[in-house]
Amino acid sequence: MSTDTPGIDPLLALRAPQDPACDVFLTGTVFLDIIFTGLDSAPVRGTESWARGMGSSPGGVANMATALARLGLHTSLAAAFGDDHYGEYCWDALEQGEGIDLSMSRTVPGWHSPVTVSMAYEGERTMVSHGHEAPAPSAVPGQAGAGPTETAPTTAPDPAFPRCPPRARAAIASLVPGRSEPWVATAARHGALIFADVGWDETGRWDLDALPDLAHCEAFLPNAEEAMRYTRTGCPRAAAHALAERVPLAVVTLGAEGAYAVDGRTGAAAQVPAIEVEALDPTGAGDVFVAGFVTGTLADWPLADRLAFAGLTAALSVQEFGGSLSAPGWAEIAAWWQRIRTLDDQDPTALERYAFLEELLPTTARAWPLRRAVPTIGFRQ
Repeated sequence: MSTDTPGIDPLLALRAPQDPACDVFLTGTVFLDIIFTGLDSAPVRGTESWARGMGSSPGGVANMATALARLGLHTSLAAAFGDDHYGEYCWDALEQGEGIDLSMSRTVPGWHSPVTVSMAYEGERTMVSHGHEAPAPSAVPGQAGAGPTETAPTTAPDPAFPRCPPRARAAIASLVPGRSEPWVATAARHGALIFADVGWDETGRWDLDALPDLAHCEAFLPNAEEAMRYTRTGCPRAAAHALAERVPLAVVTLGAEGAYAVDGRTGAAAQVPAIEVEALDPTGAGDVFVAGFVTGTLADWPLADRLAFAGLTAALSVQEFGGSLSAPGWAEIAAWWQRIRTLDDQDPTALERYAFLEELLPTTARAWPLRRAVPTIGFRQ
């Protein structure tokens, strides 16, 4: 269940009657994530490893959808859900627990939910996933066509329903080399700002021209390695400047060094260091970072504030189980801000970086640490 603080709307001052009801639209595959933490080392072949912690939560595109909703953005998700218990759990957790609009999503009879098992250790994670591509509506059992595809697993968005996305302030896309998603151009044509990330290029070509939907993007947010490979540069900052020649906003995440961004329209650049935290589970941290940056951009904050906020939300997320249930809401952010200022060893200059939060956060916050949603399937209320 969401831990958001009621009444905080980061876009309140900007909303007008003619605005779209949807702030952010996204589409993709929802996984049931099972996360093991507290492993001392990687599992060893032929042995049994015991984890000190375990949690379950909706994963995949649900990570980003939840992060956006918890930051007060009206979020619409188009996804396929299995009609098994896992799919029912994920649907209820997102719609009832987080208030995400699933009117463009559908339950697919006879299709089982994709599952990812994630093992977190030594600050990294190893994942094993299983799933089948969701069939198009005409191929759902009981209708014309075949049943669920029994070919190679895929994490591609279901092509059956995002052809005509709802009118929205923004949309988030995952770019894939050599593939164009028609809904991206449609959303951009209807006024949505497109924010995009990208995965590892399995082709090895690392060609920006192979990302046709990049032309529709407001912002492109690769990590440092991806950015340098795509731009043939040896420095993440140089890569960001090169990408800013292709998109209005280029944001390169630098891991422990934070993030660097360039505004291609003005030439302005900003870098914000990462917040040092003890990570329990890094699952979904990149998705939470994107959600924070989207929120700051739609709220029209200065570039450095957007980076700082995105990094803060990502840092808070890795201290809890799961990619979606760990996403912070305003309650967590307010509690962190209240607590961090009471610690004696804080650098006043570093704290000043987050002073912009004062105008957004409630004057009172819940006690730290906060109780989270229980990341377990099947508990009765």
